[in-house]
Amino acid sequence: MATGNAEVDISQSSWDRIIKSRKVVEDILQSGEIVYGINTGFGALVNQTISDKDLQQLQVNLIRSHATGIGELMSKESVRAMMTARINSFAKGYSGVHPNVVQQLLDFINLDITPAIPRIGSLGASGDLAPLSHMALALIGEGEVLIEGNKVSKTKEVIVEKGLIPLELGAKDGLSLINGTSQMLSLLVESEQILSQLLPLADIIMCASLEAFKGTAVPADSRVHDARPHPGQKLVASRIRQIMSQSEILASHADCGKVQDPYSFRCAPQVHGAVNESLMQLRSTLEIEINSTTDNPLVFFDSEDDEQKIVSQGNFHGEILGLVADKMSLSIFELASISERRMDQLLDNKKSGLPPFLASNSGLESGLMIVQYVAGASLSELHGHAAPRTAFSTSTSAGQEDHVSMGATACWNLLQATQRLSEVLACELLIACQALEFESLKPSPFIQSIVKLVRDISPKIESDRSTSSDLIAISNAAVPLVTAIPYFLL
Repeated sequence: MATGNAEVDISQSSWDRIIKSRKVVEDILQSGEIVYGINTGFGALVNQTISDKDLQQLQVNLIRSHATGIGELMSKESVRAMMTARINSFAKGYSGVHPNVVQQLLDFINLDITPAIPRIGSLGASGDLAPLSHMALALIGEGEVLIEGNKVSKTKEVIVEKGLIPLELGAKDGLSLINGTSQMLSLLVESEQILSQLLPLADIIMCASLEAFKGTAVPADSRVHDARPHPGQKLVASRIRQIMSQSEILASHADCGKVQDPYSFRCAPQVHGAVNESLMQLRSTLEIEINSTTDNPLVFFDSEDDEQKIVSQGNFHGEILGLVADKMSLSIFELASISERRMDQLLDNKKSGLPPFLASNSGLESGLMIVQYVAGASLSELHGHAAPRTAFSTSTSAGQEDHVSMGATACWNLLQATQRLSEVLACELLIACQALEFESLKPSPFIQSIVKLVRDISPKIESDRSTSSDLIAISNAAVPLVTAIPYFLL
């Protein structure tokens, strides 16, 4: 859905739940009962009662006043993921929104209308208020939408051209649109998609370095990991055994005098495995969050107690997303850190037995010396990304919203960190491929495949030349490179 390759719809049972939930809201309006989010002010203004004639204006004012985002615009894919998450949340039937709200969101996605949303503004509690308000602003025909990449156009003009009319908001509709974890969720989903490619790739890159270093795969012995059966560790060890099978290089030095490899090789299952477990936790959290309702208040139409049909609560709080994002950011710093150490092992001729810095004419040429420097620079930025964003809160709305998660900041931070990780892995892969050029025996079929893919975009280095474009191309080629990894290794 986020990439525009599928049409979005919801089931009839979901429509039925939405309609029943909305009836609860309309019954409250008819009864004259005062209920937060329906006929009151918001946040610190919760004690302000709003008259029936002003309810629609209340919702419009809420959207306009909260659409205060700053910074660069979110990507089209992130915005579409955000809208899809909002639809799925409403489809559970706990939000009390009018069916027209859901239909407008569906039409925006299916007609390829993407609101222009500044990225910065969410504190990760009370939901992603500012970003979602920009989304809601477009639904009512105001604000701007994306056209032709990152250009923008007035919303009204675009929706009329597409055959739509501005959405009219009823009681609670505006609040439900902006009160949820959809922005941070969309950023976390995007990060998970990237990491699902990079983590298996990191294992095969490690194996390429292991081949070039003439290291051993014995530490990946299944008995070792049955003795300490952490799931991630066992997964990575299994990958290593499969990736390294049928290696001529490995077989050639089976009885050499080397006793042990450095930790960056020998402990790869333990380090890479721990990072994989962080990704497993992230996926588990995402699966629950994607299928949750996160606005406030919630509507329970099937409650027998009328007083308990509307419940004010805190599902909008993004702590769990922020914490899992922060943990993942720290984890991938560790993955990049051990990768950089393997580069040092290959480039140092005293450790590897290879030419210094893999130069063809050492001394006259510097070889790949500075590739490690570049990896160190990206690693330094990753060190900054490893600092937790959730370890900060600020009290807002006159103290009513006195603890926030900074979940949107944490999820954005993780997304940026994935780019730095891909750069560090690109450096290791370039070095490993060049180191293998000095080997006459064949590495394993898996390593041969990835070397071939790299050589399609980065020719063998015959003498000193700039490798900047090579590294950028390899970093940006995570998806094609993953094709070298069989499905049973993923």
